[in-house]
Amino acid sequence: MRPPIHDATARPHSGEPSPFIGPAGDLSDGPRSLVDEGEIAGLADRPTHELRPAWRKVYRREPPVGLSRDLMIRALANKLQERAYGGPSPSMQRRLNTLAREFEKGTSSFDPGVVLKTGARLVRQWRGNAHTVLVLEDGFEYEGQRYCSLSMIAERITGAHWSGPRFFGLTKRTSRSLSTRTGAADE
Repeated sequence: MRPPIHDATARPHSGEPSPFIGPAGDLSDGPRSLVDEGEIAGLADRPTHELRPAWRKVYRREPPVGLSRDLMIRALANKLQERAYGGPSPSMQRRLNTLAREFEKGTSSFDPGVVLKTGARLVRQWRGNAHTVLVLEDGFEYEGQRYCSLSMIAERITGAHWSGPRFFGLTKRTSRSLSTRTGAADE
């Protein structure tokens, strides 16, 4: 077994950064600390016929039909910034996907609801026992196991299907379900 080499002169003043596998899986000069502002500002000066090949290079597909020049520039600038600084966290990506699905369904208003921060603890009393769930960046932890949804944890605790957010008190009943219950109780 060879001892580890701790020789500071192994790459003496080469002026070259160590190779780094970038977010896209390509070999690059390392994580970029700053976005090349000139590159982003230059997008606005480029004609649309030059933006299309840039789109194909960045997104590896054709730009959507009918996409305006302005949105193309904004999307390309955003992608350049993501590559430099990193994209949204997994929890933020999940939230954005949820909002996009709600929008596609035609939901008239977006209720952001409760946005859980990583590290938060949810505590629920159930049949005399306190159940604690830790919020992780990419899901939840309950009794040492990881889960992707609160509903899975609620079902494990109760043995029946529950809405996880409702079980842990993160959502309220809709006014319609409350009025139905009240009306049934009055009879």
